[in-house]
Amino acid sequence: MNKIILLFLSCYCLIACCQVIPEKEKHSFDGIVFQLSDFLTENRELDAKVDFIFKSLDDTARIAQLIMPAMGKYGQTDEVIYKLVNNRLIGGVLLLNGTKSQMTSWVDSISRLNKTIGALPYLFSADAEPSLVNRKITGSTIVKKASELLSQEEVEEVARIISKDLTDIGINYNFSPVVDMSKNATVGYRGFGSNPANIVPWSNAFVTVTQQKGIIATVKHFPGHGLVSGDTHKALQMIDGELQEVKNYPPTIENGVLSVMVGHLAVKNNPKFSTNGMPATTSRKIVTELLRDSLGFKGLIVTDAMNMGGVVNVANANVLAVAAGCDIVLMPLDAEKVHKELLAKYKADRVFQKQVEESVKRVIRAKICLGLGL
Repeated sequence: MNKIILLFLSCYCLIACCQVIPEKEKHSFDGIVFQLSDFLTENRELDAKVDFIFKSLDDTARIAQLIMPAMGKYGQTDEVIYKLVNNRLIGGVLLLNGTKSQMTSWVDSISRLNKTIGALPYLFSADAEPSLVNRKITGSTIVKKASELLSQEEVEEVARIISKDLTDIGINYNFSPVVDMSKNATVGYRGFGSNPANIVPWSNAFVTVTQQKGIIATVKHFPGHGLVSGDTHKALQMIDGELQEVKNYPPTIENGVLSVMVGHLAVKNNPKFSTNGMPATTSRKIVTELLRDSLGFKGLIVTDAMNMGGVVNVANANVLAVAAGCDIVLMPLDAEKVHKELLAKYKADRVFQKQVEESVKRVIRAKICLGLGL
């Protein structure tokens, strides 16, 4: 009998430790199907559903929503990712280099495991830019590179093709398009800037098609990577003076893009938006005062990969990025360590807690509007 009681208590504790969304009571949002087009709208039912789900989460699950490691050839091992999933420490995964069938299998297995522990469904992302997708996702439908496209109609067709492949895999978040100018060797061929007049209209066309297909699109790399000389994968790059490429963002924001990626770019000789030698990803002036407040962006703000040379040596960079206003910390070196750091700060600092809660609610809102079963 004692063994049976102990077994029951063990099962009860295991269930209690899992973050399960409680059974629905009758709510104003019951029966309403939300879509990506609802994300940016004023919608009381959607707000109520976001708040309901947010309140159902414990602190561990809330912090997890902000962390998105990578798996694949240049990411973490399967073993590490599954451990993070099982421990409820992450809210999404970047699928970074693999075959289409491999990625489909990853999405399926992670989703099944995540469902057994009662956690929120995941954001699955990819760098599926026209210029990178066929290298990043082996077996994806062949498309022209962004710099080779000749018309807006071609851009729209490429967006449809890429979105179909992503949907087949289960990817719901695309870190594309690039809205940088074409001067920089690292990012130039990846955007539509070979003719500067095409950058905004063609980017908007790519965003519109992608989001109509039920996938979040992302414009990048804010505040502008195209006119710097170096590579942020290797080291922090410097924007000297005017933020010339910021002008590409208001039209894409007005067009309804749901995500902006911030690059590891410092700003100097700019009296209003200097970052004092720090990357924009960790600068509240850039992320919140410029992007969120001045430009009025209400969607998801994601960092560029946090293992890149432009940020990896910055002390406490992941906490600084969230404090700056970033909603998702992408590809940290050690996601478990980052979760501990963010959780400790969340519990100790009321201002930081408020910032985190705003970010978590945006992530939840995105997951609801993606139709992930919440």
